[in-house]
Amino acid sequence: MDIEKVNSMDFGEFVDVFGNVIERCPLIAAAVWSQRPFSNLEDLEKHFFAFIDALPQSGQEGILRCHPDLAGRELQRGTLTAESQREQRGAGLTSLNADERLQLAELNAQYRARFGFPFVLAARLSDRAAVPRELARRLHCPPAQELRTALGEVKKIGHLRLADLLGAEQTL
Repeated sequence: MDIEKVNSMDFGEFVDVFGNVIERCPLIAAAVWSQRPFSNLEDLEKHFFAFIDALPQSGQEGILRCHPDLAGRELQRGTLTAESQREQRGAGLTSLNADERLQLAELNAQYRARFGFPFVLAARLSDRAAVPRELARRLHCPPAQELRTALGEVKKIGHLRLADLLGAEQTL
């Protein structure tokens, strides 16, 4: 899809197509639609990320709370978004053994208890061995630093999803 097609979309189509660029946050796509026309993919991405950056901390934490636990209940129940399912499968999180699932569940619970939102990681840029290591490492970060790190991961995920939608090369 090219940027001309993006710019010609009506509101409903734009939200349908881009509503999950930021996990389960179609409101962001709705707000970004009003910023048309976009000059290119980077311009479109800039508007998504500027919306996130302009939110108060509570809104940013709300965006993080829209993300599922990695290899968590939603994966087991089959209720992940199509994008999250694909990303977690690509990282090998759909084929964990029982001990690996238990370890991740315990780490995810500790993380959520400490920070008040789920651990967010661009799974497509990771693998099944790296996820628990990174989760354990980030558990020890100061809360303000972890909020910035988690939002950075949201932006990496958004970048990759936008690149997928526009058929662009996926560089970070």
